[in-house]
Amino acid sequence: MEFDRMTSAGYLVNHMARLLVEILRKRIAPLGIVPGQFPTLLVLWEKDGLTQKELLALLDIEQATLANTLTRMERDGLITRKEHPADARARTIHLTEKGRSIRDSAHLAAMQINEDVLADLSDAETQAFLDYMRRVIGRIKEVES
Repeated sequence: MEFDRMTSAGYLVNHMARLLVEILRKRIAPLGIVPGQFPTLLVLWEKDGLTQKELLALLDIEQATLANTLTRMERDGLITRKEHPADARARTIHLTEKGRSIRDSAHLAAMQINEDVLADLSDAETQAFLDYMRRVIGRIKEVES
């Protein structure tokens, strides 16, 4: 049996992800953010004031990765951490004015990238493609547990 990378879902997804991350990096760099911060920002733009534990559950990343990302975001003036009102052991993560102010520009950059890279697909194909990806992600989570 011979392995063909061009028929490997893992290889193709990884290749596509690397290319998308590079496009995103270039487009959001003027906003003072990097691709690794983008998922956290997306969640905080939806609901500010979450704990690190809540962010972990929503982002599906390792605790150490999130801790490093939050440290960098705090250093870059995008977030601030505050005492949790009900749990002395926890802290909540809040966007700063700088973190809030770049939301629309970051959303626009992401939407333009999606439009550009999916331009060769019809609306029905795009929806099917996104549905397939969500289904595979769900299956990966099942297999993983």
